[in-house]
Amino acid sequence: MKTIKVSVVTPDGPVYESDVEMVIAKAQSGELGILPGHISMVAPLQIGAVRLKKEGKTELVAVSGGLLEVRPDQVTILAQAAELATEIDVDRALRAKERAEQRLHTQKQDHVDFRRAELALQRAINRLSVTERKL
Repeated sequence: MKTIKVSVVTPDGPVYESDVEMVIAKAQSGELGILPGHISMVAPLQIGAVRLKKEGKTELVAVSGGLLEVRPDQVTILAQAAELATEIDVDRALRAKERAEQRLHTQKQDHVDFRRAELALQRAINRLSVTERKL
């Protein structure tokens, strides 16, 4: 089966690099499925899991937004943060989720930035969701 090269890169460096059969990502316009030979495009990503189909298996990468650049022979994901499902610290993600939920519950206080807390909660839930799917 044909493959397409995928690179997931963050400001801290590369997170994932491999040839895969299909990439599925959650763009702001909806979910995208990318196969080898896909038309070139750029799309902003939402917080979510990127699914990478390879040799009958699915690998997951949790991304916290960013950009998806597609060329016929390569997909590059430039993410603000990204983690492989196998490398996510579940306890740390649970603590982050609890902190974000606490901030949202205390939103009535003037010093709480509601949108930041909401995004932190989405990132934590995404990381936990990705770890659950890998099991």
